[in-house]
Amino acid sequence: MKVQIACQDKHEAIKLASLIFIKEGKETYITSILNTYDNELVISLKDHSAHSILLKDAGQADVFADFIQSVIEKNDQLLETRVNNDIVEITKG
Repeated sequence: MKVQIACQDKHEAIKLASLIFIKEGKETYITSILNTYDNELVISLKDHSAHSILLKDAGQADVFADFIQSVIEKNDQLLETRVNNDIVEITKG
């Protein structure tokens, strides 16, 4: 399954892609979504740090949260991420 997430800008897209995917182990650094504020996601990582990611709008935040939940719960595995300007394409399976 693939999803395209629109971020606020290219910098946010690169940040999101780098935080969510570890290519070698096909896993994610994200352990949970702490909160969403309109278009802002606050995520917790394996090292217990928290990071903010700005998406294009609140709808994109909801789409990402729904998509990544099965990965966080280990029901799905991330296969690939690609960044194209402000868009992050994420594939899970």
